[in-house]
Order: sequence, then C-alpha cells, then structure tokens
Amino acid sequence: MSRRSEISRRTVLRGLGATLALPLLEAMGPQSLWAATPEGEAGAAAATSGSPPLRTAFLYLPNGAIMEHWTPKEVGESFTLPASLEPLAPHQGDLLVLSGLAHDKARSNGDGPGDHARSTGTFLTGVQLRKTEGKNIRAATSVDQIAAEHLRDQTRLASLELGIERGKQAGNCDSGYSCAYSSNISWRTPSMPMAKEIHPRAVFERLFGDLQMVGEQRDAARAQRRRRSVLDAVQEEARALRRQLGGADTRKLSEYLEAVRDVERRVAAAEAGDPREVPPEFDVPVGVPHDYAEHVELMLDLMVLAMATDTTRVVTFMFGNGASNRPYPQIGIRAGHHDLSHHDRDEQKIEQVAKINRFHMNLFAALLKKMKAVEEGEGTLLDNSMVLCGSGISDGNRHAHHNLPVVLAGRGGGSITTGRHLKYRQNTPLCSLYLSMLDRIGVQRASFGDSRARLENLA
Repeated sequence: MSRRSEISRRTVLRGLGATLALPLLEAMGPQSLWAATPEGEAGAAAATSGSPPLRTAFLYLPNGAIMEHWTPKEVGESFTLPASLEPLAPHQGDLLVLSGLAHDKARSNGDGPGDHARSTGTFLTGVQLRKTEGKNIRAATSVDQIAAEHLRDQTRLASLELGIERGKQAGNCDSGYSCAYSSNISWRTPSMPMAKEIHPRAVFERLFGDLQMVGEQRDAARAQRRRRSVLDAVQEEARALRRQLGGADTRKLSEYLEAVRDVERRVAAAEAGDPREVPPEFDVPVGVPHDYAEHVELMLDLMVLAMATDTTRVVTFMFGNGASNRPYPQIGIRAGHHDLSHHDRDEQKIEQVAKINRFHMNLFAALLKKMKAVEEGEGTLLDNSMVLCGSGISDGNRHAHHNLPVVLAGRGGGSITTGRHLKYRQNTPLCSLYLSMLDRIGVQRASFGDSRARLENLA
C-alpha cells in the first residue's frame, strides 16, 4: 500500500461553503474504512471488516417494453441479449436479467383504469394505491426509503431522488389518480412522496455545498460565491492533502477531481443554453440540458459521484414520469412514447417502442461503465452495488403487469452471482426481489408489499 500517512475515510475538502467528499484511497487504512459518525450496526460491521459499503439504486422506465425484444430466449449463464438489451453486452457478466416478476397491485383489482399511475406509484411500494386526485393520497413507504432510514446515520445524505421530467404533486394525471402517483417512485411515508430533483445544479450543490447553507436565502454576494467552482473553493485543502498521499493515491485523487470538474463544466454549459430550443410541449426550466440524453447522462454522473464518495448509499432515478409522452427526435422518433406504447400490434409502432427501449439501455450501459471504472478495494463501485432498472408495466398496449422488464446489475458486495438470465414462475412478486435486496443491507423484514418470500437463486 503506497501511502505516506493514514487518513480518515470521512476526510472531506472544505472551503468557502463547499464540501467535497473523497473517493476510497489507499491511504484510508482498513481500520478507518467506511466507519460512520455516529456509528450504527451497519457502519460498525463495515468498519470492522474494512469492506466497502453496499449501495442500492432503482431506475424507473416509463411505459413498459416490447418484451419479445427484451427477454432472452435462453435461461442460465449462456444466453444472448435480445435487441433491446444489446447495449448491455459489455456488462453481461455484471448483471441479471429477471423474467416472470409481477406487480399485482399495479392491476386495477376493482379500481378501474389508471394503470400508468398505478404502475409508477406501486413500483417501489408494492401496494394498492388509494384512487384519488385529491390530497388524501395513500401509497406506502417505498423500499428505497426503508433502506435510507436504516442507513440514515451512515452517510451525509440519507437518499437522493433524481429524474428528468417535472412532476406534479396534485391534480388528476391518470383516470382519477393523483399526479403524485405518476410523478414519484420514492415515498417517505404512505402520504409523503419524495419529490425528485431534475435540476443538475441543485443536485450538484446538494452533493458538494455546505448543508448548513443549502436552502438559505442568499444575498447577491453569496450567490456569486456559490457559482464559483467547487474545486476552486477547496484547492488549498486539496494541495495539502496531496502532500500526504503516495503516487497511486495522488493519481486517483487527480482523476476524481477532474471528474468533478467535468460535471461542473457540463452543469454550467446547461445553464448557459438557450431555453428557446426546448420543445414547446415540455416545460423544462432554464438550467436543464435541452437534449434528453445529455440530461440523463449528467444526472447519472451525479449519481455516480454521490455513491463513489459515500455521500449517499440510496438513489432513485426516473427516466420519465408514468405515461410519459416524450418524443425522442434524437433517435428519429417524433411521436409520443405513451401514444406509441398503445401500438395495437402495428409493427411500425412496435419497432419505435423497441428503439426507445434500446435507447434507454444505452444510457443505462453508460452508467454501468462509469460505475465499473471506480475502483474500491479489490473490486469496483458496481461490484459493491445493486442497481435495479425496470418498470411496473410490461406490455403497454394491454397494460400488463406480469413478466415485467427487470434488470439487476452489480454483485451486491459479493452476495449476488451475476451473468445469468433467471426465469421465475409467472406472477412471482417483484417485491420478493426487494426483500432480498433489503436482506443484503441488513434490513430484516417478514414481508414487503405483496410478498412474504425472498427471491430465490440470486446468490
């Protein structure tokens, strides 16, 4: 181990209202790795073992998928990724394709239409939503927030909720269901959704700004100082830290700081853009990249920074709201996604939906590549994560909620055997997977949502 002196895992760089957490360095000896302040059970175990913490992320896809282009024909280790999943080929050994899972509570069960709102609000809660467009919304605490509560004392931020499309917390968005259901997958309590953040600058400041300053009313001088580079603000401490590090750590620190600088530049570029370029059907505020792919990539890069620095271990991300009708002109699709999902077996529309699915998987693949590039101990950030990407609806044309499109990436700190297509009995609850994921972060529950059983064969 090449280091000059041992430093704490919780070392941060500070300056002028900026706080910059650090990635795992060799100089952070095994006795200090991942120790939390204050230390809970999970932090104590990690501090004892010296192993990296386990992160969980949940990524939501709107409007389901064309399942014949999504589901591998072969089961087990030797399987070929179908067209929609082909972008994941470089990471096939790092993921599981899971077939046969279902969300029964996304079905009407006597509540009539509203499948897109139900499939979104139920995605991480697993319960039947109260059908209302008023203030008396009711879902359940979502799996990510159960994890966040358990890990609350281990990180600076308990969780991070990200997305692309602005959401509403009231009004009717789907056949009598509140917009809160369509706009959120994370729920702190049954009546309190965790609103996602779509502004890269706000996320960046939440990650790297002094928490005591976040949310305060700042005067013009403070606002100007806030706009300065985070790296400029902490450069003095960064120089001092480099004097304590060996060659390998110095290189890793430099690479990390350059990654932060890159995100800063992209956030600034997004803010400098011309809002007139935004399509009129999307009310995208100033500061959000006009190109959808750029927006997604920027938000996912922020996700990687948040997890790599152990600023949070729980993240949710929405590629779009429930029933999103976004067009994708960057891939030649100008019709709305939701409209196309009701394809009525029109081959041209099916092809376009499959193309959207593949486009989303390209973006997901880019996330996995960046997570694999972050070294942690003997593995990578992806090895020490569970990253679920999927939807609460499969066939958007029929509003089906069985055989859901679900991919789980990451080895869960060594507790998951990846590189397989696992096919489960039809209508196996997706919530069984959530129980298995909660087990792996130390949360023991007899049931979650509509399941009382764990998902078999993950290890």
